[in-house]
Amino acid sequence: NTIAGRTYNDLSQYPVFPWILADYTSPELDLEDPKSYRDLSKPIGVINPKNERQVRDKYDHFEDPMKIVSKFHYGTHYSNPATVMHYLVRLEPFTTLHIQLQSGRYDIADRQFHSIHKTWQGLLDNPNDVKELIPEFFYLPEFLVNHNNFDLGRLQGSGDEISDVALPAWAQSPEDFINKHRQALESEYVSEHLHLWIDLIFGYKQKGQ
Repeated sequence: NTIAGRTYNDLSQYPVFPWILADYTSPELDLEDPKSYRDLSKPIGVINPKNERQVRDKYDHFEDPMKIVSKFHYGTHYSNPATVMHYLVRLEPFTTLHIQLQSGRYDIADRQFHSIHKTWQGLLDNPNDVKELIPEFFYLPEFLVNHNNFDLGRLQGSGDEISDVALPAWAQSPEDFINKHRQALESEYVSEHLHLWIDLIFGYKQKGQ
């Protein structure tokens, strides 16, 4: 992130971290099991194999009649100001920035960041949703808690009020989630595979390669 010029002082160049886990439902998180981890060699939009053909077809058949826009796989970015505000909506000044972005109100409740598992599931179901994570997922439990009691709305289907972020089954508290998530980041599996994601996102190559 530092070499890429990313900084906390610019929402358009905010530090970006990968989704590293794929298990948000088990009662216990097994960090020794490779199946617990996301495939870091693939973009988030094709982690689910069923999305790969759709993404490829969109690229292969795209043609701009004006010959201005080149072919592309994704129409959005893995990190942008809206994504940062989406994740940090419970913390100021991001709450105010989010409201300003949404023309003076909170976004529709169902589109709010309200569940880690459902956010991950949304990425698997929607090849156009390609957002990665922000550093706070690995050190700041406060961003998962609605300490200020902001009125973030209610989900349309269940009518449940959105407040704190719903955690994976294996996390007993926001602090426990951060602790285990950080352990996953520093695990042997991620250490051995993170370079694949770095190459994918930043185009980094070691000298001599």
